[in-house]
Amino acid sequence: MSSKMQTAEGAMVEYVTAMIGGQLFGLPISRVQDVFMPERVTRVPLASREIAGVLNLRGRIVTVIDMRARLGLPKAEAGKAPMAVGVDLRGESYGLLIDQIGEVLRLPEDGKEDNPVNLDPRMAKLAGGVHRLDGQLMVVLDVDRVLELETKVQMAA
Repeated sequence: MSSKMQTAEGAMVEYVTAMIGGQLFGLPISRVQDVFMPERVTRVPLASREIAGVLNLRGRIVTVIDMRARLGLPKAEAGKAPMAVGVDLRGESYGLLIDQIGEVLRLPEDGKEDNPVNLDPRMAKLAGGVHRLDGQLMVVLDVDRVLELETKVQMAA
């Protein structure tokens, strides 16, 4: 499935939206494999705090990334069940823990802007740009940057 479409207005890109710590994020729909409620996440000993653990999703072992920890945000309040967005990178499956899943938005490709200079540096390092929506800013997550965990894990070894 392609995330880009050509219309009379120009190229359009589809994003799956997600809320993390009160901020709206968008993931290119072409990178999203599935959306699920993570159950029975098994903690991985000595893993960085960004790795919530692993789980079995329909026969696949999925590494679960805590997006709040990845963004340097405090833990969510207890009682709210997190959601997860399934993504793949180089044949490995990952689940990105988010607070809430939103809708799919079709936005003009030329509406995407570079990261603003005043964007929180924790978000900027994982963002591939922003879209200005009515009254709020949608930060476009760069899935490849989000999943760049190896360097930190190797440094800890």
